[in-house]
Amino acid sequence: MGRCLTLILLISVVILTTTDSVNVRLVGGHSRCVGRVEVLHRGPWGTVCDEEWDLPDAAVVCRELDCGEPVDALGDAHFGPGSGPIWMTFVLCTGSESTLKNCGSFGWGKNNCDHSKDAGVICSEVRLVGGSRCSGRLEILHDQTWMSVCDAAFDQQDAEVVCRELDCGAPVQVLGAAAFGKGGAQMWTQEIQCRGNESQIHLCSTSPSVKSNCSQKHIIGLLCADKINVRLVGGHSRCAGRVELLHRGQWETVCDAGWDLADAAVVCRELDCGEPVDVQGDANFGSGSGRSWIKNALCTGSESSLKNCGFVPLLYHDSCLDKNAQVICSEVRLVGGSRCSGRLEILHDQTWMSVCDAAFDQQDAEVVCRELDCGAPVQVLGAAAFDKGDAQMWTQEIQCRGNESQIHLCPTSQSHENNSSHDVGLVCA
Repeated sequence: MGRCLTLILLISVVILTTTDSVNVRLVGGHSRCVGRVEVLHRGPWGTVCDEEWDLPDAAVVCRELDCGEPVDALGDAHFGPGSGPIWMTFVLCTGSESTLKNCGSFGWGKNNCDHSKDAGVICSEVRLVGGSRCSGRLEILHDQTWMSVCDAAFDQQDAEVVCRELDCGAPVQVLGAAAFGKGGAQMWTQEIQCRGNESQIHLCSTSPSVKSNCSQKHIIGLLCADKINVRLVGGHSRCAGRVELLHRGQWETVCDAGWDLADAAVVCRELDCGEPVDVQGDANFGSGSGRSWIKNALCTGSESSLKNCGFVPLLYHDSCLDKNAQVICSEVRLVGGSRCSGRLEILHDQTWMSVCDAAFDQQDAEVVCRELDCGAPVQVLGAAAFDKGDAQMWTQEIQCRGNESQIHLCPTSQSHENNSSHDVGLVCA
């Protein structure tokens, strides 16, 4: 009897564990990786309100379901209204959580939503493995299994769709199996027949006519260009202007509500433009012509991309075109020390360049320290202070008066000797 009771208890534990392992699902789409978000909590399935629903939240859902990359985070019951409880609202994921239940929210069942605002997610159902986000061995999700793709089943048009779906740039190269390892996935043997303009690979037609002798020697590796997902428009350079974000193929503006230096820091880092100098609103760099997509960006400042920050979607996309977020980045940086000390580099023609000591004086140092929001210059040092680095040499002479707000506002002269090899190091207070 004791052994039977133990066995029954063990079976119960297994059943409870298995049932509890699925905490989220997508309903109403074409597959289990697309649809209205529903969460299991204390028995019933309930929906999620679209307040604060964004791509980091969608990324957690896609990862939890093993569905690839997040393509879009949707609201307004895009996949139809659900029923039952609305379990979560104001979801605040960083994007790295293992399950949606681990994200912050307003509290279970606490909301002012109705089912007309149910959140939805589109996951990619395609991924690149063994490289980076935009390069690797191609795998497609089929019948809940990730499968490698045979080279006889794939061409340039197919590659364009995959790169677009993963929010990467144009396909650079279709590679063989050796490029990213063979992996252990089963082989997808059907032939994919994309026209090249589809938004997702599952929208392409397929044919069973491909050779059936595909093996791990014939799997596809794909290299897409890393796409620039943010840009600054209307300023004097690519490092100053109105913020525009690429979303599903369209450039859209960002509303200045809640826009701050932490948000600007992410944009400057993503564009490799130095430190954030200022955030401006009220369309100082002109009004956007596209629709406004988001307001209240919720960056910590450490994210690698603006798309990784939380945000509040705009309900009325034309309501903020005259209040665009703006950013001015420094285009100058100190390398090899701290934020306020190091080897001086200036961004010129999209290249970071070292500055020659003969081209730099106390007035120039005052402008650099001011621009980086550091104190007054303490000392101008030679190359030995902070390693030489491998940047090219900026040979023009900088002629600041000392009261300019940014180094690019200072005049320059071609008169400086062009055989300098002595970099400037700078310590600001």
